[in-house]
Order: sequence, then C-alpha cells, then structure tokens
Amino acid sequence: MPAHSLVLFPDPRLSLPAAPTDAFGPGLKALADDVADTLLAASAIGLTAPHIGICERVMVIRLSPDEDLRVFVNPKILWASPDTAVHDEGSVSMPGVRERITRAARIRFGYRDLDGATHEEEVDGFEAAVVQHEIDQLDGVFWIDRLSRLKRDRLLKRFEKLKLASSL
Repeated sequence: MPAHSLVLFPDPRLSLPAAPTDAFGPGLKALADDVADTLLAASAIGLTAPHIGICERVMVIRLSPDEDLRVFVNPKILWASPDTAVHDEGSVSMPGVRERITRAARIRFGYRDLDGATHEEEVDGFEAAVVQHEIDQLDGVFWIDRLSRLKRDRLLKRFEKLKLASSL
C-alpha cells in the first residue's frame, strides 16, 4: 500500500484518545500495513494510526533500519519504574523540532498482536521511551504536552519560525 499523508500539528486529532480495537482480521492487517508503509516513507521510529488520521489503538515501531517492524494493537502501560531517563524526542507530525523529555526508565506494557493474542513485555532505555511516546499519542497526549510551559512555548516559537521559513 502507498504511504498515507501524515496528520500535522496542530491538528486536533492528535489530541484525541484512540479507540481500542477488537476487530482482528483483514481490516486490522490493512491498517497496520498502512501505518507501517507510512512509517517507512517518513523514516520514523514509531508511528500510530492517529498519525495517519485513523483513531484506533495501533502502533508500529522499528528502532533501527536493520530491525523488523513490530505491530502492537491496544498497547497499554502496565507498570513504570520510579527511576527516570531523559531522551531527545520529536514527531513526524511536528517536523524540525526536538526536545528532551523525561520518562520512566523501564516499563512493562501489554498489547495484542494482529491475530488477537495477548502479550506482555518489559523494556528499558531508548525502547521504553519510544513505546511510552507512541502510547501517549494513542492516549491523546502529544509529546510536547510532557514539556514545561516555558519549554513548550519556546519550542512552539521555533516551530512557527521553521514553518514560516519553509513557506518562503
């Protein structure tokens, strides 16, 4: 399938919680393929169905180009460590800006695969940050919502300047 257009900030759909899915079958597989194709076209690390305008709890992650794509349906954080880590984050829906975000250093999350089987995984480091970032998106929490008001305001000003410069 061809890649879809990305939903770009400040589109209000990026702040909507995605609906869980219980329809496991060809439609879900097609949606996962669409998210995966768009992730590859955008050279992203993680992408959710809301990033392509479909409000369902599907996310695809590929931490590096030499890894396989992984699909997670209805992912949910089950446990988060009290210790934290800071990572540089950004979004394909808000290109050109990045900021450091503090998140739990380790998490355990549950999800279903494309066949509906239930799984749990514990991840840490960069992978934990990516999973939390994408689950936030599925919960309607855009990544800049994790910033202090001052950092968010500064980032929004930088983003507006980038948009103006690119439209010239």
